[in-house]
Amino acid sequence: MNMQVLDAGRDASGGYKVDVTRGERVGRVSSEWFSRPDDERFLSLDELAEMVRGRADHSQSRLVETSRIHVEVSRSNAERLSLVLPGADALAEPNHWSFGQLAAQIGAPAAYLRQLPAALASINLQYGLTSHRAEQIKTYETTNGRVELRAVTGPDYGRIYDHELVEAVQRIAGNGTGDTRWKVPGVLNWSTGVYNPRVDITKDTTTLYASDRDVFLFLVDDLNPIEAERLPDGSPDLYFRGFYCWNSEVGAKTLGMASFYLRAVCQNRNLWGVEDFQEITIRHSKYAASRFAHEAAPALTRFANSSPLPFVNGIKAAREKIVARTDEDRSDFLRNRGFSRAETAKVINTVLAEEGRKPESIFDFVQGITAVARDKPHQDARLDLEGRAKKLLDRAA
Repeated sequence: MNMQVLDAGRDASGGYKVDVTRGERVGRVSSEWFSRPDDERFLSLDELAEMVRGRADHSQSRLVETSRIHVEVSRSNAERLSLVLPGADALAEPNHWSFGQLAAQIGAPAAYLRQLPAALASINLQYGLTSHRAEQIKTYETTNGRVELRAVTGPDYGRIYDHELVEAVQRIAGNGTGDTRWKVPGVLNWSTGVYNPRVDITKDTTTLYASDRDVFLFLVDDLNPIEAERLPDGSPDLYFRGFYCWNSEVGAKTLGMASFYLRAVCQNRNLWGVEDFQEITIRHSKYAASRFAHEAAPALTRFANSSPLPFVNGIKAAREKIVARTDEDRSDFLRNRGFSRAETAKVINTVLAEEGRKPESIFDFVQGITAVARDKPHQDARLDLEGRAKKLLDRAA
């Protein structure tokens, strides 16, 4: 493995002192952590893979003509609908998600149909299926004591199975519990500023998730800190590598993955001090499975096996590239790059407050811009500032 870890000493507690005032805060993992019930949380990649692979093994997809689908009110429950699919041996019962997809396919308002008695909703659905102009849809059914209709998509939907993503992660991360360098993250102690990478994996700390409609995984290499230059007090500025990825085999979201360097993960699973954030997404179009095999999975492997030196050298170059020595230089540097007068003043004052001096290098300005971005209440404004900061860093490198 081509990986060079620079010298970084541990705190007496076994953790690492980090400076989370630098870089960006990314809340995506925290949103997942906050919204997942216990039955969607897994303690290892093996456990997660077994679940998603098991349901795929009991599932099948079929391409059907909409005019040959018959809607029935369930014999066992007068408030449930079932579908008679051509070629199927048993009735398929749509779940909440697939019912919405089915309604969308025929242009019917799902929220309204859910309010109707089942018998009346079935008449509306049957009419829509019979008169559906697209003529074909793709269904995805799972058999587990009964046949559950998990997805209804267009005929060209390119399914990437959840287990394919999980297994791609397993190839680089093993069980995700510390048997390789990639593992479920530790936690930041806010009172000391020390990040402890060794935390028991429980339902409350895990970052491995799956529901009936998606998977989401977040892992870090937090036992091997990377030192990229020094902080103003002379202590090392430490980073760790991390990535998260997601998918939905039933069409609830794209497939995607994000890689980055970060300084810490807090108890609520917010990512702090994030740098060099990069993301790719793949829509479930006709050739999605091929793109996953040839683009996404290799990209994940390349990141896992890559050296941090380009990142470290980029930080070093940005620190060394002095672009402003006077107040006029600082103002001109930012104003010439599209920053307003108010934004310019705020960036300069933020660096002064955090570093005890005004910005001079590219790195100083990048840190100031990302700090200002964190305070933006609207996501679009925040992403715009973070994007401009990244461009400055990329040019310096």
